[in-house]
Amino acid sequence: MPKLLLGVSGGIAAYKALELVRLSTEAGHAVRVIQTRSAQRFVGAASFAALSGAAVLSSEFERDPLRGSFPGEPLPEHDPASHLELVRRADLFLIAPASANTLAKLAHGLADNLLATAALAARCPLLVAPAMNNRMYEHPATQANLELLVARGVTVIEPSVGRLATVGEYGIGRLAEPAELLAAADAQLGARGSWSGRRVLVTAGGTREPIDAVRYIGNRSSGRMGFAIASAAAARGAEVVVIAANVALARDPAVRYVEVSSAAQLASACETWIEAADVLVMCAAVADFAPREERNGKLSRHEHQRLTLELEATPDILAALSAQRRPGQAIVGFAAEHGIGGLERAREKLARKHLDLIVYNDVSQDGIGFDGGENEVTLISASSEQRLPRAPKREVAARLLDAIEQLAL
Repeated sequence: MPKLLLGVSGGIAAYKALELVRLSTEAGHAVRVIQTRSAQRFVGAASFAALSGAAVLSSEFERDPLRGSFPGEPLPEHDPASHLELVRRADLFLIAPASANTLAKLAHGLADNLLATAALAARCPLLVAPAMNNRMYEHPATQANLELLVARGVTVIEPSVGRLATVGEYGIGRLAEPAELLAAADAQLGARGSWSGRRVLVTAGGTREPIDAVRYIGNRSSGRMGFAIASAAAARGAEVVVIAANVALARDPAVRYVEVSSAAQLASACETWIEAADVLVMCAAVADFAPREERNGKLSRHEHQRLTLELEATPDILAALSAQRRPGQAIVGFAAEHGIGGLERAREKLARKHLDLIVYNDVSQDGIGFDGGENEVTLISASSEQRLPRAPKREVAARLLDAIEQLAL
């Protein structure tokens, strides 16, 4: 789970940092927040603590109840210096918004508050996102400070042009939007991520098996879970290919997509891409049955008052891929079961198809799986089972990648 340390300095744009924390935790990142005293005049620490699930710090003399750890980590046995421990554990330090005052301190090595002290001690990537009035941003002193920071390896997320906080003011200086800030952070994390150099193949969506030129047999899979897994893997530095079966969702520019429709097309695409993959995550809902033959044209109800379809089983794509796996490949399957006995069926599927891991969810529950934004799953391997409580699919994806990492990478 990537660990993001967020520094928030004073300015009206501090409210956007709340949305950044929400998006980051939803994406599976562990987040700690440092606020300057002036930042707390705009947004209270309680809001950041509620969204991050961790205490917020603002003074180097303040005791950290988490002893420098991030959510999900064990507490150290001693009380370390928070400005040293937070940045030692962090994978990335992002300061957003970064005020003109904070930029000046960073550029000249001043350390008169916890945020500046932590930045001076940081050895992880440091990103700053300036936000201020356009006249302050364009001042030669601010520009010189930014140039000095860039020369030292700091990444600057440029502000945008638009309406500013003061009524009637317009120009450059608006803090980048939270989604843009997270994308910049993920790009940095991916470049040095734990999955860097790994190649991941994900299948997503649901296949459609044609009855005639118009109708098909399909399922309710939206592809949200598979797309979340793909984006999370790309954020960790992996090279990701998604075989997408009828998915009407936005595409991640960091991911390559191969579009398919039927089970036969999905099988063919998997055959093409599986050899290069280090990890296969078979998340697509593949139809178990397809019409024995596709009718020409469109069947007319007036000509067929009663219609019988003869179905035949489709090939078991996952079993075939598992049987031909090369050494070192990790293969993960999904088991969307319905009601009583589902967990036992998922365990049997894991053994029968010789998988490293299977993700079981009970789709009889309301609001999870298929087109829902949340999921509740159990991760099953030959040696362990881990239940993940209901959470956004991006968070479930991050936890799944953690499990794969422990098993195979």
